[in-house]
Amino acid sequence: MLIVGLLVVLGAVLGGFIMAGGQVAVLIQISEIIVICGAATGSILVGNPPSFLGHVLKEIMGLLKPSPYNKQAYMNLLKMMFNLFNVARRDGLLALESHIEKPEESELFKKCPELLADHHALAFFADSTKVVLTGAVAPHDLMEMMEIDVEMFEKEATHAAHVIQHTGDAMPGFGIVAAVLGVIITMGSIGGDPASIGHHVAAALVGTMLGVLLAYGIVGPIATAMMERAKQRVQFMHCIRYALFSFARGESPITCVEFARRNIDPEIRPSFSEMETEVRKKDAA
Repeated sequence: MLIVGLLVVLGAVLGGFIMAGGQVAVLIQISEIIVICGAATGSILVGNPPSFLGHVLKEIMGLLKPSPYNKQAYMNLLKMMFNLFNVARRDGLLALESHIEKPEESELFKKCPELLADHHALAFFADSTKVVLTGAVAPHDLMEMMEIDVEMFEKEATHAAHVIQHTGDAMPGFGIVAAVLGVIITMGSIGGDPASIGHHVAAALVGTMLGVLLAYGIVGPIATAMMERAKQRVQFMHCIRYALFSFARGESPITCVEFARRNIDPEIRPSFSEMETEVRKKDAA
């Protein structure tokens, strides 16, 4: 929906402008765009390494794809954890070592490609399970460890969104800078051709308009979408966290995955009956 939303914003603005008799060519002021976008890019580089720009672009491009954290992804995760916990219950904790040491080669983990594709969540799952296998950490201590891990990941996952949001907030200011520079140029043309003066004034006003439009119509919404995607990744890890906490307390596999299911967003959360049917079917297979 990102592309659709941006098209609606631009379509509404340009459509209204054209309906009022405006000429779109007047809005194409390359110098104003360079000032605003260049200053915004520079402000990002001031507080972040150059590689951060590549990271931001990668995240923005990822928004063009559907979120991998959908109902089916969570169902796959619940089934995988249920089967993994069943292995431990049936064959003992040591039976999990081969799966945890090389999850990419585990047939159980392959049933949840969404987990394998998320290296942070996969490392979180594997490391936390290894702690359980040591038997040296109490469940409440494990829960605290996992909470710290998730909090650190959340800071990292939302950093890009926060930076883009702050940049969006600064866009109107950069637009004003571009407009003031345009006014300075206009003042140098006082006494000249009225048409030329009018052109310079229009160009200056375009800078203000672009700054506001970019801030509230493009950059701000993109930052919001990035934040939402980051929260989905964090929720995926919380789901794992509660399942492992229940597992460490010695609960049954179905209870462990029920703890995880309760932590899923209600919009995509499978019902208990749906989950039980799927995991039992998988277990029987």
